[in-house]
Amino acid sequence: MHDVLTIVMGGGKGTRLYPLTADRAKPAVPFGAKYRLVDIPLSNSIAANFKKIYVLTQFNTASLHLHIGNTYIFDSFTNGFVEVLAAEQTFTHTGWYEGTADAVRKNLVHFRTQKPTHYMILSGDQLYRMDLRGFFDEHIQSGAEASVAVLPVNRKDATGFGILTVDTKKRIKKFTEKPPLEKDITALKIPKTLAARLPNYEEGKDYLASMGIYIFNAETMEAVLDSDEADFGKEILPNMIGSRHVNAYFFNGFWEDIGTIESFYKTSLDLADIYPAFNLYDEDMPIYTRRRDLPPSKLNSCTISHTLAADGCIITESSISRSVIGIRTIIGEGCTLEGVVCMGADYYEEPGPEPLEEGTHVPPIGIGRGTRIRQAIIDKNARIGEGCSIGWDGIPPEGDYERYFVRDGIIIVPKNGVIPAGTVI
Repeated sequence: MHDVLTIVMGGGKGTRLYPLTADRAKPAVPFGAKYRLVDIPLSNSIAANFKKIYVLTQFNTASLHLHIGNTYIFDSFTNGFVEVLAAEQTFTHTGWYEGTADAVRKNLVHFRTQKPTHYMILSGDQLYRMDLRGFFDEHIQSGAEASVAVLPVNRKDATGFGILTVDTKKRIKKFTEKPPLEKDITALKIPKTLAARLPNYEEGKDYLASMGIYIFNAETMEAVLDSDEADFGKEILPNMIGSRHVNAYFFNGFWEDIGTIESFYKTSLDLADIYPAFNLYDEDMPIYTRRRDLPPSKLNSCTISHTLAADGCIITESSISRSVIGIRTIIGEGCTLEGVVCMGADYYEEPGPEPLEEGTHVPPIGIGRGTRIRQAIIDKNARIGEGCSIGWDGIPPEGDYERYFVRDGIIIVPKNGVIPAGTVI
């Protein structure tokens, strides 16, 4: 009998996703109108019937705890759980997680109580749908001590991945972590005989990249973590190649790293395409999230195209194109949104007198009448007043401004942010 324990790596401070990570852990960032990033790996694991899951994180964990506690509740007949393990001080260690391997090492005391035969390591900031059961079955059949999910990438993208080579039996022979562009890695190119066997190989994608998704036999995990090596990709796996059997699993499907503002924005908008690269409407492998029992969205005389809209929205006489509209979003009359990722709100605001902030009326939560927004991310509970123009006549230079941020050419209104009426950005 095999007993798989899933470990979702929540990452560090999430600086590449700042300011979306200013008040929340990276796995808790809202995504796809109604989900959180952590819902992706959790749903993949649950679909494979791997229901013993820990999420490791160490920064801004409150919203992540709340989301998981309200969402992943298994019945008493299911031997499963989803729990967050934040970095903690003990008598044996007092520091932060120093890397992915160090995070697992410092929590082995919790993992051992589940008596797993295997560990499955997943990343918390990737969008994909993988048959993890198939991955695990291939790992068992190969007789490997560890397996790494891989996919082909081009030379430019190779700088952000662990690049590896394999033999005809998929056994990994070399592993090079994030080779810089100036380094000659021609020797790591996929052989033509192997490229013909790869289901998702494309001309120009000449290197096999680690996806940061691993399976370890439990005894192997214990052995390789009996050291001070901090990271799987930089140290653990490269050092295993010569002495242990490590296999590659060729992934055939959509995969995207959404750990930066640019990739988060582009991937979010792609979900609203007529034929998106990632299909949210797969009934066989759904993406699970919190059930909120919200009313249906109400659209009053609107023009909407290539847009996702979640539950509980009220949109009136507005034009919206190529956008993602999150839960409980209120959009007033005469607004125009193009290329906007709006994360919505945590609650409905009771109507009443508007409070004052520095002598200015604070707008209600949502987007006020007559506002135009282009190429922007509007975080949760933002208040945007009437008659604003955001990104319509160009994007300001990169930087942190008083009420907004600009990252990768995208304007970001932060969580609980306030944009007074008539503001032009």
